[in-house]
Amino acid sequence: MNGMDTDIRELKGIGPAKAKAFQKLGISRVSDLIRHFPRDYEDRRALKTVAELADGETACTELLITAQPRLSHIRKGLDLVKFTAADETGSVNVTCFNQAWVKNAFSVGETVLFYGRFSRKGNRVEVLNPVYETSGKAGRELLRIMPVYPLTAGINQAAMRRAVEQGLEACGDSFPEPVPKDIRERYALASAAYSYENVHFPKDEQALAVARRRLVFEECYMLACAQQRMRERRTASGCRHPEKADPDGFASKLPFTLTRAQKKVIEETFGDMTEGRHPMNRLVQGDVGSGKTAVAAACCWLCAGSGMQAAVMAPTELLAEQHFRTFSSLLEPFGIRTELLVGSMTAKQKRTVYENLETGETNVVVGTHALLSENVRFRDLQLCVVDEQHRFGVLQRADLARKGEAPHLLVMSATPIPRTLALMIYGDLDISVIDELPPGRQTVDTYAVKEDMRPRIEAFARKHVQEGRQVYWVCPMVEASEETPDLRSAEETAERLQTKVFPDLRIGLLHGKMKAADKDEVMKRFSAGEVDILVATTVVEVGVDVPNAALMVVENADRFGLSQLHQLRGRVGRGRDKAYCVLFDSGSGDVSAERLSVMCRTNNGFVIAETDLKLRGPGDFLGSRQHGLPEMKIASLAEDVDVLVRARDAARDTLKEDSGLTKPEHSELKRRIEALYADYDGGMN
Repeated sequence: MNGMDTDIRELKGIGPAKAKAFQKLGISRVSDLIRHFPRDYEDRRALKTVAELADGETACTELLITAQPRLSHIRKGLDLVKFTAADETGSVNVTCFNQAWVKNAFSVGETVLFYGRFSRKGNRVEVLNPVYETSGKAGRELLRIMPVYPLTAGINQAAMRRAVEQGLEACGDSFPEPVPKDIRERYALASAAYSYENVHFPKDEQALAVARRRLVFEECYMLACAQQRMRERRTASGCRHPEKADPDGFASKLPFTLTRAQKKVIEETFGDMTEGRHPMNRLVQGDVGSGKTAVAAACCWLCAGSGMQAAVMAPTELLAEQHFRTFSSLLEPFGIRTELLVGSMTAKQKRTVYENLETGETNVVVGTHALLSENVRFRDLQLCVVDEQHRFGVLQRADLARKGEAPHLLVMSATPIPRTLALMIYGDLDISVIDELPPGRQTVDTYAVKEDMRPRIEAFARKHVQEGRQVYWVCPMVEASEETPDLRSAEETAERLQTKVFPDLRIGLLHGKMKAADKDEVMKRFSAGEVDILVATTVVEVGVDVPNAALMVVENADRFGLSQLHQLRGRVGRGRDKAYCVLFDSGSGDVSAERLSVMCRTNNGFVIAETDLKLRGPGDFLGSRQHGLPEMKIASLAEDVDVLVRARDAARDTLKEDSGLTKPEHSELKRRIEALYADYDGGMN
C-alpha cells in the first residue's frame, strides 16, 4: 500500500480520540496529514547567552540548572513550578504553569536548552513556559526552524509535529509525482519528496523557499488543469441558441440609456449565446452600481424572445426580491412574465410557480437556493444567471445548470477582482468587465478619522436624519468579546446610540446571528424609512438598495479589507443626495493609515482591489469558501502570482499535448484533479 494512503490511526500515539480530533482538521490519511501545511515557522536557531538576551526577545539559550525546581499549588487549576538556571553571563528565573512534571524533569548541575520569550528588567531575566530539551535529545525541537500548524482542540503543536514526522517516514520514497517530469525540469522544480520534507522541517530558509515554490506550483498547476478540462468539456457539449436579435430592441424600452461598457458586454453575451458552438460561460464583473443587472436582463430578453426560459439566482431573499422588482420592471414592457421563488413563500405560492415554470407560462424566474429544489422543473431552461456576491461556487452553479440541457451561464460579481486573480477563481469562465458607471451615478466622499472626531461625526449623522436622510452604522462584531475588547460590537453600539447619543431617533439593529425573518423585517423597515440609523455588521454588504441612505459610518475600519469597505460604501450614494462614508481608524502606525487613505483617494473598485491584494491578500474578496474552489492549502493568490501564471501556462501545454491525460506519465495528475473536483458534475470524465 502507498504510504500516503495509510490511515493515521496506524501512526504511533494516535488513538480513537486523537483521530477524531485530526478528522476535524480534514485529516484521516497520511496524504491529508502531510498536506496540512504549516501556517508559520519559528526560527529557533539563534543561540544566545543570558547577557545577550534583550527584553521581549524570543531565542534559545543553553543554561545550567542552579536550583532544584519547586512546585507550588496556587489555587485549584493553577500549579507553578519555579527554578533558576544560568550560564557564565547571568541567570534566568524560569516559571512553568500547570506543568507539575517539570519538578522532576531536571537535576541541579544539568545542562538544558531553553527556548522562549525572555523578559528583562535590569539584570533580572525571566521566561514563562519555555520549550526545553536536555542534552540527550538536543537539536530535535531546538536549534532548527520549527513549523507552526493550524490546530484544533485536542491537538497541540508537539502532537502535530510528531504525527507529521511519522507521516513523512511512512511515505519513505513513495511520494507520487502529479507534476510530469518534463514540466518539473522546464520550471526547475524540486522533487515531491524533498519538497514535503522541507516545507515541514526545512534545513534552512533556502530549502523552505525551494520546497514551497514546488508545492505552490503543483497546487496551481492541478487547479488550472482541472479548470481547463472543465472548459474543454463544456466546449465539446452542444447547446441550443436563441435567435439573433438587435440589442437596440432591448435598449429602446429602457427608462435609462445604457453606457458604452454595458453595450459592449451585452454584445459579448449575445455573441456567446447566438453564435458559439458551446454554451456561454461568462463572468460579468463590475463596480457597485455599474449596471450588471441590465446586462443580465438583456440576456433574459434574448432568451424569452425565442420562447426559452431563464433563471436568476441570488444569495439572499432580500436581494432576490430586489432583483425580481428590477427584472420585472425591465422585462414587463416586452410582455415577458417574471416570477419570484424564495423559501419563505407559502406552499401554495410555490406550487403555482412550479406549475408555471413546467408549462413554460413563466419566462424568467428570480429566486434563492429555492431554485435548486427538486420540485423546480423547467419546460425549456436555456439561461442561468447567478449573482455571485461571494456566496455561490462551482457546485451550486452546476446544480442550477442541471435544471436544463447545457444552458448558457452568466455569473455576476460586484467585487472588482484583479485580472490574474479572476483567472484563477473563474478559470472555467470567460470574463467581461463593466468599467464605467452610468451618468449621474455619484462618487461617495470618504474620510478616515480618529476617535477624537466622534462627537463631530455623531452631529453629522444627526444632521442627515434631521434633513430626512438615513444612516448605516457598521461594526466588525455582533457582540462584545473579552478577546477583542477594542472592537466595537453592533449590539453595544446600537444600545449606546439609542440611549446616550440619539434617544429621540429610531435605531435599528441587523446582524448575521438574527433569524432570517427578523433580518428581513429590519431591512424592510429601513427600506421603508421607518428606521433612521441602521446599526449592522457586514451582513449589509450584500443588501437591497435604499436610495435615501446617504451616510455610511464604519467602526474599526482598519480591521476590514479594502474591497469589503468598498462594498459597504456602495450601500450609499444610490439616490439624489450627496453621500458620505466615514471610516473610524482604530489602528496605529503607517500601514493602517496608508490602507484607509486609498479609500479616501479613489472610488475605483479595481484600483482598491489591486491595493487590497498587495496589502492583505485575496482572503478579503474570496471569503472562507473561495467561491466554491477547492481550498488552497499552500498557495497565496496574492504572493504567488508569478508562480500562478507559470503554472497556468504549464497546464495549457500539458493539455495541448494530451487533452485526455491518457499518457502513463499523466496518470497521477489525472487521478489528483479528478479527486479535486470529485463532486463536480460526476467527475471530470
